[in-house]
Parts: sequence; structure tokens; C-alpha cells
Amino acid sequence: MKIKDTRLNWTLNVVARVFVGVVFLFSSFVKGVDPMGTAFKVTEYMTAWSIGGLTFEWAVPLAPFLSMALITAEFVVGVMLITGSFRKLTAWLLALMMLFFTCTTLVDAITNKVTDCGCFGDAVKLTNWQTFWKNVVLDVPTVWIVLTCGLRQKKRFERDIIIAGVAVLAMVVFGLYNINHEPCIDFRAWKVGNRMVNMDPSLEVKSYVTYRNAVTGETEEMLSSELVNRMADPEWEENWEWESSRVVDPHEIMADGFSMLDADMNDHAQELIASEEPLMIITIHHLEKVNAKGVQAIQQMVQEAEAMEVAYVLLTSSLPEEVEQFLFDNGLEGMEYYFADATAIETMLRSNPGFLLMQNGEVKGKWHYKHLPEELKIEN
Repeated sequence: MKIKDTRLNWTLNVVARVFVGVVFLFSSFVKGVDPMGTAFKVTEYMTAWSIGGLTFEWAVPLAPFLSMALITAEFVVGVMLITGSFRKLTAWLLALMMLFFTCTTLVDAITNKVTDCGCFGDAVKLTNWQTFWKNVVLDVPTVWIVLTCGLRQKKRFERDIIIAGVAVLAMVVFGLYNINHEPCIDFRAWKVGNRMVNMDPSLEVKSYVTYRNAVTGETEEMLSSELVNRMADPEWEENWEWESSRVVDPHEIMADGFSMLDADMNDHAQELIASEEPLMIITIHHLEKVNAKGVQAIQQMVQEAEAMEVAYVLLTSSLPEEVEQFLFDNGLEGMEYYFADATAIETMLRSNPGFLLMQNGEVKGKWHYKHLPEELKIEN
């Protein structure tokens, strides 16, 4: 299909390229801020997906590389779309990427094997169906970009190769920086300054029940305290049947699935996170991956905490005997420790180990083991 080279068609091409390019730049930037988060998402896909009898768990070790490759490809395509570089090549790369994204998110939406594709990192959360329809919207200008990629084509090889090279270098450097530090912009729940527990004592725990009308199928949710009055009506009690219940605790940790379990599986998260006294949480999501510099950082932070009379605990996903052996081998015997899911710990800090300072339910500080603070600053 040949498209005429008119002012309108060219203008629509430019608008389409800029629109899709900006979306790609935003998507790659918010993922480039936290490449390890994208790597975790790639791992989730590899473990959840299979084609017939073919699984992809063998490729899990490649997740960090694939994460950076995807982020860099998105960024470079975005830059080339906006600058009009390598227009035919860029158009077809865009078409292939959008075909892949659209098919993947459609399968996600139907199967729900991966509940969040992570297309905008932790910055913007979309449901699987929202993500799919977002891709469908992008498919429209993508088709036009492909159809009109030959309009007013100019040979600018040197310029275009410089733009592509600088774009690759910029994103690789940016991504590697964020891998070796905590993300330069934190979009996660455990951001410094965020309050993880509502400290308002006037808020009460509320219990809700949901009943379904056996005749009409209508459902109604109400406070448990209202149920007594409803059941006093014989007609209501005859037509309505219990369906579900839920409890809303305003003082729960504001991070889904987070816990700090002791050896007896008792959860101490709420009392520890909400403590009025400062608490240093040393996080290790994979004990076997802690290197010598990480151990040295733990020892240094323990000494600093003790000098400042700050309580500290270890939070890990490892087995009790592994934790005990690790502490013994590194002169940290007697350290209090708790258990949590590795994913929950990775959400707190990408660093392994990492350090999180809490007080009154608020995140006061967080540090990568390679970049410890010169001194702890504790508010009275």
C-alpha cells in the first residue's frame, strides 16, 4: 500500500512518531530507574509461562541481561522515533515490539498468570486488560508509522548512528548506575518519608459482611454491627444468605503480603514497624548471595547502631539453620532475626544486604550496602 507524500500524511507521521516515542521513553525511563525490578518481572514470566511442554525456567539466570536489553531497546526506539532516525528500520522494530507486547498482554489478560506486566515499572500500575488496551491504542499509530516510513526519506547515516549510539550508551550507563545503587527515583511503597503504618489511635478495626439476595442475586456489604438489626426482620433473614466477610485494620502495614515472622510463625511486623523507638532492619533476600563487602557492611552498620543505641534486626527469607550459621560465621551471634517472603524483601530494598531505618511507622532512611551513611541521624 503506497501512501501519497502530502503535508497531511507527513504531519500525521510526525504526530504518530512523537506520541509513540514519548510513551516508549517514559516506559523505558521508569523501568531504567529500577532494572532489577524489571528483572524480577522477567523472572516471573519465565516461571509462570510455558508453551506446550516447553518451560523457560532455564533462562532465569539471563533475567538481568534481558531486563537491560528490553529497557535499552525501548529507549533507543523511542529516541529514534522522535528524532526520525533510521525511519524504516525503526518502524519495523517498533512493529515487531508492539506485536510481541500486544500478544503477550492479551495472553496475560486472558490467563492472568502474571497479574502485573510491569510495563511502567512501579510508577504506574495497570490491570492486565488495561495494559492490553493500552497496547491496542499504540498499535494504531504504529501501523501508520510503518505505512508512511518512506515519506521524505533522507540519507543521514552518520547522524542517525550517532543518535542511536548515544541512546544505547545513555540507557546502559543509567541502568547500571541504578543496579549498583538503590533506584535514583523510588516508586515503591518503602520510599524514604512514606508512613507504612497509620499511627492514629482513634481509628478502629472494622468488620464487614456481604450477603446475597437468593431471589434477585443482589449483593450488599455492611458492617457486622448492622447485621443484628437486619436479622431482626424475618423477611430479610429468609431472602438473604451470607456470602463473605472481611476485616479492615487501619493499622496494617501498607505493603501487600508483608510480614516479619519469628521461628514460631508469629507475625511481629506491626509492632516492630510502628515502634516509637528507631529500628534498623537489615534485609537479606538471598543469604547465599551476600558477598564479603556485604558482610562487612552489616558488621559496620551493627557497630554504628549499637553506638547510637538503635535496635536492629535481620529480615531474611532463608531457613533458620542457614541464618544461624551465617551469623556464627560472621561474628554476629545473638542478632534477632525474622522471616519474610523474598519478593517482599526485594520490594523493600534491591540491595542484598540492604538497610532500612524505621521510626513511628515511617521510613527514615534506606541504604545500599555499597553506599552506607557516614553516620546515623536519629530523631528524638
